[in-house]
Amino acid sequence: MLTSHLKTGRTDMKTLVRDAQDLFREATSATGVKADELRGRGMELLEAAATRAHDVQAAAVETGKEIATSADEYVHDNPWRAVAVSATVGLLVGLLIARK
Repeated sequence: MLTSHLKTGRTDMKTLVRDAQDLFREATSATGVKADELRGRGMELLEAAATRAHDVQAAAVETGKEIATSADEYVHDNPWRAVAVSATVGLLVGLLIARK
């Protein structure tokens, strides 16, 4: 779920930033009321992008907390299994480092 949410957020952010950049480019060549209008729309797009980035960050933090809680519960429920997995991972990493 997090992966799809992050991908959607990343795509939305790219689109919003690209649209804002286009508006600012157009605003640099425009003058008067038209330029002010374009800059205003650009600022709205940037604010929307910032809000979207905050939402994606909040979702990532929440999912991270859920994963940490789940891992903590698993370790408490299966301490010997967790020790065995940790030892195996440590051994594999040690072997990889020793190869270099």
